[in-house]
Amino acid sequence: MNIYIAKEINNKERRVPFIPEHVKKLADLGAKITIEPGLGATLSYSDELYKEAGAELSDTVGQADMVLRLNEPSVEQINQLKNGAIHVSYLDPFFKPELYKAMAEKGVTGISMEMIPRSTIAQKMDALSSQANLGGYVSVILAAEELDKGLPMMMTPAGTLTPSRVFIIGAGVAGLQAIATAKRMGARVEAFDTRPVVEEQVQSLGAKFVKVDLGEMGQTDQGYAKALTEEQLAKQREAMAKACAQADVVITTAQLFGRKAPLIITEEILDQMKPGSVIIDMAVETGGNVAGSELDQVVNRNGVKIVGYGNLPGRVPAHSSQMYSSNLYNFIAHFWDKENATFKLDLEDEIILSAMITHAGTVAHERFKEEG
Repeated sequence: MNIYIAKEINNKERRVPFIPEHVKKLADLGAKITIEPGLGATLSYSDELYKEAGAELSDTVGQADMVLRLNEPSVEQINQLKNGAIHVSYLDPFFKPELYKAMAEKGVTGISMEMIPRSTIAQKMDALSSQANLGGYVSVILAAEELDKGLPMMMTPAGTLTPSRVFIIGAGVAGLQAIATAKRMGARVEAFDTRPVVEEQVQSLGAKFVKVDLGEMGQTDQGYAKALTEEQLAKQREAMAKACAQADVVITTAQLFGRKAPLIITEEILDQMKPGSVIIDMAVETGGNVAGSELDQVVNRNGVKIVGYGNLPGRVPAHSSQMYSSNLYNFIAHFWDKENATFKLDLEDEIILSAMITHAGTVAHERFKEEG
């Protein structure tokens, strides 16, 4: 089986989809691996390193049986694939239907890494979680850079410096890592989540869980928070206002799978925050949790910094590439037919059914069939 690994078209993206270590593992499985020249240049992985791991170099993708990428391809790149090829990458299917429609028209089987289920067996393939973990870490580092004071308590000859207060909204993968990082850096940490079930996890990391009675709540079968009603959002914002007013740093991580991020920090809440405080809006790429946040910008609103940087995992590209590469390799290895040295597309497997958007010239995923 010929597997082609394509480099990123966004020149601001420093992550790479596959590292030499995993190229060697794929080669050991019996795959023929071809990489696009310059694949690992942003991380100083030379073409020679990939060749030593067992890869060949080529600019031509049209003969590949499987194509691996990090971010979603363009329609033009999809049209370069052969009929029957398998394409694996982020596809952003909820917001970019033109991509999976192009894949269906081309006869390409499109696997979306966002749609890998959050199940025990698929955990090692879950790219969203691995990248969110690093994003949570980076959010605290960015906050520390933007804040005009230190995070930990310090005992000095000139007096005691009190620890900064960090308030984290959302205790999913990103939020829990942000809590752990802020605690390691010595901050006083509080956290809130609409799912009461995560209170114990928050407390186990040494943070205080802010309780708000929102009535009946829960989470989706993928582990994401369910959307709130307008009444529940109003109660949440009231509690948020008090916590945000006391905080030096606020980190928002609230996202709804496949939907626009909810607005949590309103202008009214911003008006109550103290000058010099910092907000990191981790949901800025899907609409933002904070009023006035702008993608890849730092907005100063009455002395409150609203940081809206996108692609936070890309700020630690070596580790984020290592994790994504591992996710891709584990996905391929899980379905690898060793006897025939090929990827077995098991159309009855839960993981394939969850992540496969297109197949055999059609939009195959039940969730997107109507739009396709």
